[in-house]
Amino acid sequence: MNLNPIVLSIPIFFILIGVELLIERFTHKELYRLPDAIANMSCGITSQISGLFLRIFGIGIYEVLYDNFAFFTLDNKTWWYWVLLFLLVDFAYYWAHRMSHEINLFWGGHVVHHQSEDYNLSVALRQSSLQVVWTFAFNLPIALLGFQTLDFALISALNTLYQFWIHTETIGRLGWFEYIFNTPSHHRVHHGRDPKYIDKNHAGSLIIWDKMFGTFQAEEEKPTYGITKPINSWNAAYANVSHYIEMGKDLKRIPYWTDKVKYLFKKPGWLPEYLGGYRPAPEVDKLSYKKYDTPAPMALNLYVLFQYILCLVATALFLGKAGEFNLIEKIIISILISIVVINSGVLFEQRSWAKYSEWIRIIVYPTLLVILTFLNGWPIALYFLAGVYLIISVTWFYAIQKRNVYIQMV
Repeated sequence: MNLNPIVLSIPIFFILIGVELLIERFTHKELYRLPDAIANMSCGITSQISGLFLRIFGIGIYEVLYDNFAFFTLDNKTWWYWVLLFLLVDFAYYWAHRMSHEINLFWGGHVVHHQSEDYNLSVALRQSSLQVVWTFAFNLPIALLGFQTLDFALISALNTLYQFWIHTETIGRLGWFEYIFNTPSHHRVHHGRDPKYIDKNHAGSLIIWDKMFGTFQAEEEKPTYGITKPINSWNAAYANVSHYIEMGKDLKRIPYWTDKVKYLFKKPGWLPEYLGGYRPAPEVDKLSYKKYDTPAPMALNLYVLFQYILCLVATALFLGKAGEFNLIEKIIISILISIVVINSGVLFEQRSWAKYSEWIRIIVYPTLLVILTFLNGWPIALYFLAGVYLIISVTWFYAIQKRNVYIQMV
């Protein structure tokens, strides 16, 4: 059983999202858009799945350093051990987060979290699959100081969990609490693409680090959320590589290797002077600004939602029992899940190729379940479930296309 606190908290996440949806309904505020929320959760799914294979960065190297090179042996039964560990984890998070905004290469591993143009609890789930590759090293001094690996992993997970509730517009200012802790107001600033808000409020749990190191900005006018160059896509896979694709284009334009290296480690937007120099964030014209949107008929929305709920259940079961699968099985299941989340996004975009991809998927998946059930002697009920899923999916998706609901696009 996977005892990852984040995985165990998944039901709580969706309960709170449900509460926020009720608030949206009763207050008549537009907090959620279905394609955006699904894209956010899809990035969360791909992040958790990739984490199964990148634990060497998140935990493995930390444990090697702790076991072999720790300077001290600390007693985790004392109160100060846990207080100091909490402060160190949050301090390391601040610097890892800040550098993820100030170093172009690192920004590619973090930008995913900022791509949504909405701001709600589903955005908290929008996480990068690659960020840990660039940020894990910021935690390694904690291992050298003698803080046990499991204790570090627990506090890191709790620090991440704390940040879930601050991704909301339904909570205003919180008085004295704002002076010490990160809050929805502080974090709304962090997600703003307005020039005055960019690269501010990098806090995890404690806002004191931003105030100490000069990166604090109070919330004034309502932020415009997202990134300065929107990706205009609901595709979770593309979301994770889009910045690196743009970096590749810029690197081709830079003729000198010294400048290519500088480009990797300078702030996002940097170019050599002979190519125009630094490109600052543009002001946002709030009167003309429009969010990326792909209006879709209710029939298509409901179909994608149905498939996505099944995917969420399967993903939760997989993550909860990931330790019971070997490497090859993990890879295969991860690919199958990833195909669903990618399809869910591009179906909203109504890409022409997505139609064929979805037809293949809804036929192959139940067929695969039948084959595996036969080979492994699994319960006969799975044959029935595979058949029911096939009939519902084929009938529903065919009806959508027959009504010309699905508009083909290139």
